[in-house]
Amino acid sequence: MTSLPIAAGASEFTLPDKYRSDRRGPVRWILSHTRRYWYIVLVMLIGALGNAALAAVVPMLIGRAFNIVTSNVPGKVRALLIVAVLIVLSQIVRSALQLGRNFGAELIAQKLERDIRDELYTTLLGKSMAFHNLQPVGDIMARATNDVREINLMFSPGVNLVIGSANFMIMPLILAPKYHPALMITPAVFIVLHVLALWQYLHELSPITRAVRDRFGEMNSRLSEVLDGIETVKGSAQEDREVDRFRLFAKRFRDAFVRQGDVEARFVPLLLLGIVTAAGFFHAMWLYRRSAITIGAVVAYVGLLQLFRFPTFVSLFAYSRVSSGIAAARRVLELMNKESKLDQNRAGYSGKMKGSVAFDHVHFSYGEGTEVLHDITFSVEPGMRVAIVGQTGAGKTTLVKLINRTYDVDSGRVLVDGVDVRDWNLEALRRQISIIEQDIFLFSRTVRENIAFGRPDASMEEIVAAAKAAQAHDFIMEFKDGYETVIGERGVTLSGGQRQRLALARAFLTDPAILILDDSTSAIDSATEDKIQRAIFEAARGRTTFIITHRLSQIRWADLIILLRRGRIEDMGSHEELLRRSEAYRRIFARM
Repeated sequence: MTSLPIAAGASEFTLPDKYRSDRRGPVRWILSHTRRYWYIVLVMLIGALGNAALAAVVPMLIGRAFNIVTSNVPGKVRALLIVAVLIVLSQIVRSALQLGRNFGAELIAQKLERDIRDELYTTLLGKSMAFHNLQPVGDIMARATNDVREINLMFSPGVNLVIGSANFMIMPLILAPKYHPALMITPAVFIVLHVLALWQYLHELSPITRAVRDRFGEMNSRLSEVLDGIETVKGSAQEDREVDRFRLFAKRFRDAFVRQGDVEARFVPLLLLGIVTAAGFFHAMWLYRRSAITIGAVVAYVGLLQLFRFPTFVSLFAYSRVSSGIAAARRVLELMNKESKLDQNRAGYSGKMKGSVAFDHVHFSYGEGTEVLHDITFSVEPGMRVAIVGQTGAGKTTLVKLINRTYDVDSGRVLVDGVDVRDWNLEALRRQISIIEQDIFLFSRTVRENIAFGRPDASMEEIVAAAKAAQAHDFIMEFKDGYETVIGERGVTLSGGQRQRLALARAFLTDPAILILDDSTSAIDSATEDKIQRAIFEAARGRTTFIITHRLSQIRWADLIILLRRGRIEDMGSHEELLRRSEAYRRIFARM
């Protein structure tokens, strides 16, 4: 299938074989997904047209029956029996067509929801850390779950009822001239007034449905934030205060929903229906009194006008669903279209990494904020061990995250093996660099799966060897199910030292050319520290290692120590050199 245009914007990760949607607007986006299932849409349209046409057959046949009853022709019973059989047969066929319409609409709605979830998930994985650091998780979850579901409901029953009601609307206009050309006037006037009323209704409803979706996202964000920090809430005995705050967000959501209900309650077409039905009836009776039409025609015409009841009553609900769905689509699309400053660079350099690293006059800041790193310049040869030290907030973690392009520099260059990291294939770059952070993230999966996360094809022997190297094998075997033990989300069932040793095992298994340890042994007890130090020393042999640490033993072990102060390199050299010439380093060293 030919790919549609996609909004410009870089992405860290894409699936090239996936269908590309048109992201230039919510309606275009939904249509680009829908047109993939044109054959189902065709079934739905045929079902909708046939359903409306056969619904119109009933009042016309009833009108014929009235003419038969009021006439003096022989064989009335037989003629009425034929009319009755035609009504029954037409409604059987109509039921089948209605089933096709409803089934087609529901099938497309479910396929749309599946496809949009796939696209959104892939897009979120492709966003940079700068995006994820700024976007509230609760709001992302609201868009990925409730808003995507709203798009499903927009199509079924929303669009399904809109298409069905549109076909019901045109039937009186098409069939009324069969009895008298003047009878077109009332249906035509109703359709015009109905469209104008719908335009006004949707114009007023659209910003309110957007507000409803936004308020729901805010409420969900608040809930997610509190649950994520539940330990802090309980530790500070702030449950009552947080409940009051959540009620405030829930009230905002409720108020927005009430405003939507207020607009729906003032739906003008409900009044128009009553007026038009009365006007149409009087018009038909006037023509009957002038002998322009038969009594059967009057009955059939009034019955045709009753077809307006369906579009009038369902449009109150259907167009509200459509408006909510478009508002939800706009929110999902807004999330996907947010620019990512990093690109995958699929055609970039992807050779085997040796491990040399150089910073060339690097400057970096988060967004429009204060510069975090200023004119950073240094070089590291393959296999060197580098310790980065400095006060909290000096920019240590930010510096190492520029190496694997978690963030991109504002100016200057970061080179790995003499190649600017922006010229590397991003996947190839990151597969050969392993970062172990202080805040270890473990998945709610087995111990084996967590260790093998970076290398899912690793054998059990390799996993065990990595765990032994990280001094994790012994405590793993104490678990009831050993390596098949499922750990809680984020590893909450493990101690800090256990989590960090599993993270070390995960890094050892990937055999990276560059290993970055961001204060990764801070939670390890002194009894385990010597074993871990030896494990890290062995793991670092033959590969470039960056260590952010406050532990003297690890600092002394480094070939090069970089002292950062307020985003600048205060000094660098060996431990002995810095002790001799740097008063700032001596102060840090004295506190250790």
